[in-house]
Amino acid sequence: MPLHPQAREYVAQYPTDLGVDLATLDLEKINEMRGQDAFALKRGAHTQLPFVRDETAEGVPIRIYRADRGDDALPVIVYFHGGGWVFGSVKRNDAVARDLAIRAGAVVVSVDYRLAPEHPFPAAADDAWTVVRDLFARPAFYQSNGGVAVVGDSAGGNLAAVAAWQARDAGLTLAHQTLIYPVMDVAMTTPSYREFADGYGLAAAEMAWFIDQYADKTDPADPRLAPLRLADCAGLPPATIVTAECDVLRDEAELYGTRLAQAGVPVEVRRFDGAVHGFFGLPGMFDQAMEARDYVADRLREAL
Repeated sequence: MPLHPQAREYVAQYPTDLGVDLATLDLEKINEMRGQDAFALKRGAHTQLPFVRDETAEGVPIRIYRADRGDDALPVIVYFHGGGWVFGSVKRNDAVARDLAIRAGAVVVSVDYRLAPEHPFPAAADDAWTVVRDLFARPAFYQSNGGVAVVGDSAGGNLAAVAAWQARDAGLTLAHQTLIYPVMDVAMTTPSYREFADGYGLAAAEMAWFIDQYADKTDPADPRLAPLRLADCAGLPPATIVTAECDVLRDEAELYGTRLAQAGVPVEVRRFDGAVHGFFGLPGMFDQAMEARDYVADRLREAL
């Protein structure tokens, strides 16, 4: 299918994700880019909620959102933002977390995990697991009713998937995992990597750069880095996987869905035709973002 008209307009403006010469990206330039957000007005409304509070979970910064004023226990969604493990923050992804709390009717815990290259692998994965573990250890603190799901987009989807199998192995039961165009492998050998290598937003060369920043010299078969390499998927939480058709990460995400199904894990994979990487977080640019958010929220409400 051809690019959606809105995706075509987007890549005409932003043919690559970072829009800079990768060779120029030293730490000073990375920090400068972290302080900027060209898409701030396109990330959706920062809807006022009655409860938004910054806290920590065993030292990891988090922001907790609740869309009602009640004291009743609710399901909890742990949200991990994208950004290639290098960019992104709770602040930058504030709008999507607020929206998720409203749509899903849940407490949302957004995680400010450590970023590379200052904090390479497995720092981000360790922070993700720390927060999930803390949620089970202190349910009353989070006003949790025991129903817990993990949600992540892009690199955040990678962290959500890793936390999901770590929870399984620790005997903690997650109700659901929602992976939105997630990074599931670092081999970069799938057909979608070749088909959409350049000119579709997230470029293959940029993805290689992100991987180098986070996981240089790490065993590419380590499932904490590449969940697709997990030896056994049996017993993982039910899953929703959202992919964009014109995205280098499409095939590895859909292959993970196949692996889950083969292991007997309930899973639904939905590909958004003509979409490009990052569309979910930009409702001001993509009508498909709202469609995807409705779909994800419906799946989460059903699971929780």
